[in-house]
Amino acid sequence: MGVTTAAAAARLRKPSWRDPRLLVGILLVLASLAGVIALVGTADRTIQVYAARQSIAVGQKVSKDDLAVVKVRLDDVESSYVTLAGGLPEGRVAIQRIAKNQLVPQESLGAADSLDRKPVAIAIQESLPSQAVAGSRVDVWVAHPDVRNGFGTPQLLLPGAEIAQVTEGASTLGASKEKVVLVLVTDEQMPNLLGAQANKAKIAVVWNPGGASK
Repeated sequence: MGVTTAAAAARLRKPSWRDPRLLVGILLVLASLAGVIALVGTADRTIQVYAARQSIAVGQKVSKDDLAVVKVRLDDVESSYVTLAGGLPEGRVAIQRIAKNQLVPQESLGAADSLDRKPVAIAIQESLPSQAVAGSRVDVWVAHPDVRNGFGTPQLLLPGAEIAQVTEGASTLGASKEKVVLVLVTDEQMPNLLGAQANKAKIAVVWNPGGASK
């Protein structure tokens, strides 16, 4: 009976700081708190970055009205994007297309005179695949007038040209609708395309699923 009473008293005795079980418990609690603090600190490492409210076409002047501010984690690639802290440069235009809701890359903005491609409108009667939208690539083929049989053999004029915009336009026939495709053309390519249009050549736009220019 005395042994049982002594054992019960030992269990009810206030634990000592030297009790290893108490020390282990304290260490576990501290480790858990440190883990939670580290997790919260990591999750809060976000910065405010500009994103496009709507698609921004090449050559379009970019202002704060075109942009929204979002909080994201970028870590090592932070310097590649336009941040609220860094500010939006004045008088910049898009030298690359920026899609809706896309974060704004630093390299997508530049001075107007740094544009190496300019949009040219091409009116077509043929239907385009649904994939031929702004940002996708198309091949532009040209058939020049030929007095013998109407038009010569089509030649590839602009391989892998990027579409800036596709809009519907009223056809001269009235009953049908034509599409106006704005394609981005370099200064070197510009004379051949404008010459084909001036000489009333037949121009066809073909979706290029590969996407790359040749």
